[in-house]
Amino acid sequence: MASASHRRSLRTRRTLVVSAAVVAAGVGAGALVLDANASGADLYHRTLAAKDGWASSGSGTTGGAKADSAHTFTVSTRAQLVKALGSTSDTTPRVIKVKGTIDADTDDSGKKLTCADYAAGTGYSLSAYLKAFDPSTYGRSKLPSGTQEKARAAAQAAQAKNIVFRVPANTSIVGVPGTKAGITGGMLQIQGVDNVIVRNLTFSDTEDCFPQWDPTDGDDGNWNSAYDSVTLRGATHVWADHNTFSDAGHFDSTNPKYYGREYQVHDGELDITKSSDLVTVEQNQFTSHDKTMLIGSSDSEPGGKLRVTLHHNVWKGVVQRAPLTRVGQVHLYNNYYDVTTLNGYALQYSINSRAKAQVVAQNNYWTVPGSIKTSKLLSGDGTGSVAGSGNLVNGTTTDLVAAYNAANSKKIRTTVNWTPTLTAGLEPSAGNLPTELAKTAGAGALTAS
Repeated sequence: MASASHRRSLRTRRTLVVSAAVVAAGVGAGALVLDANASGADLYHRTLAAKDGWASSGSGTTGGAKADSAHTFTVSTRAQLVKALGSTSDTTPRVIKVKGTIDADTDDSGKKLTCADYAAGTGYSLSAYLKAFDPSTYGRSKLPSGTQEKARAAAQAAQAKNIVFRVPANTSIVGVPGTKAGITGGMLQIQGVDNVIVRNLTFSDTEDCFPQWDPTDGDDGNWNSAYDSVTLRGATHVWADHNTFSDAGHFDSTNPKYYGREYQVHDGELDITKSSDLVTVEQNQFTSHDKTMLIGSSDSEPGGKLRVTLHHNVWKGVVQRAPLTRVGQVHLYNNYYDVTTLNGYALQYSINSRAKAQVVAQNNYWTVPGSIKTSKLLSGDGTGSVAGSGNLVNGTTTDLVAAYNAANSKKIRTTVNWTPTLTAGLEPSAGNLPTELAKTAGAGALTAS
C-alpha cells in the first residue's frame, strides 16, 4: 500500500484502565476505563477533543454540553426518551442520560408490541404478500405494487412511528455507566441537524417487521429492510463514541428464506449517508452483523462532504461494509478487525472503496484465519482509492491493496487527493490493538467521573 503523509500527534485521548473486565451492556466484555476526553466536565457534558477526527474541524462537536438543568433528562423507557428528545425544530442544547435498556417495541405505557400489532388494521399479512409477488406469477421485472404492497408500507410506517427516534441538534445522548444502557429494536435518526454526540450505548437487534421484496435487486432479487441502529442523513458534526452495535437477540442465521432469498430484517448498524459530513466514530464495537456501515448512499452523491474518521473501533463477526465508502475523504486508523466467522456471520470483505472515495487506512490490525485470503479484505469498483501504511495481518505488515489488485480486475487506486491532519491518538504501531481495544472499546467501558 502506497505511503501517505501524516502529521502524528501525541496520544492525547488514551484511556486508562482502572478496574477488571466487566460485561459490556450484555454484549461481549469490556473494562472500566477513565475517559480523559475533556478536563473539568462529567461524562455527560464531555465534548470532542481538538484534532480528534473530522468531527473536530470547524466549530467542533459539543453536543448538549451547554444544557441547563431544565434540558437535562434521565430516561429509562421509550416514552421518556421520546419526550426528552422533543422536536427536531428545538435546537436548545440538551443532555439525555439513558439508564438501563430501552425497548423500542413498547407503547407509551410500556406494553410490549409485536409485528402483529403494527400490522393490525392495515390488511397486511406475510402469507398474502408472498402469494401476491411470487416471481413465478408476478415476474421479476418490476417492484411490488398494489393492495398488499400498500398494506406492507402502511404496517412499516406504523412500526417506524414507534421505533424511530429523531434527534435534534445540540444533543448528547449518553448511557449511564453500570446500567447496561442502550436501545433494543430502535433507530436513532440524526437527520439534517448539526452537533450531536452518542456515547456509551448498546444498540441491538434493530429489526424491520416488514421487509420489502425487490425482484430487480441483483440476479435473484432481495428482501430489503428499512432501519439502521443509528442513521446519519445530511447530518454534520457527529461524534459516536464507546458504543456497541450487534444483532444479538436475533442473528441472521435464524432468518427464513422466501423466493429462495434470505428474509433480511436488519439493515445497517451505523450508516452515514445523504451528504452527511464531519463525523468521528471511535472506540465502538461493531459485531455480529451483515451490512455494517455505509458511508454514502449513492454513487452519485455530490463531492466535498462525507468526511469521516474511524479510529480505535473493533469490527468482529462482520460480513461487509466495515465500511463501504463512496465519494468522501475517509480516514481509518488504529482499528481492529477480527474476520473469523462469528454467530454465523462470515466475511465477504472489510473495506470497500468505490465511487471515487478517497480512503486512508493507516495502522489497522486484522486477525485472519487461514481459510481466508488477504485479497478478500478489500473491495472496490475500480474508481476508489485506498492509501496508507502500517496495516498488519496476523502481526505482519501487509500491503492490502497489492493483495487485492493481484486477484481482481477492477483495481483499487493507491493515491488520494488529501492528507489527514486531524489525527489525535494516532498510534505509530497497530501491534497492541487486539489486546488494547478488547479492554477499552464499546459500551460499558466508561465511568461517570
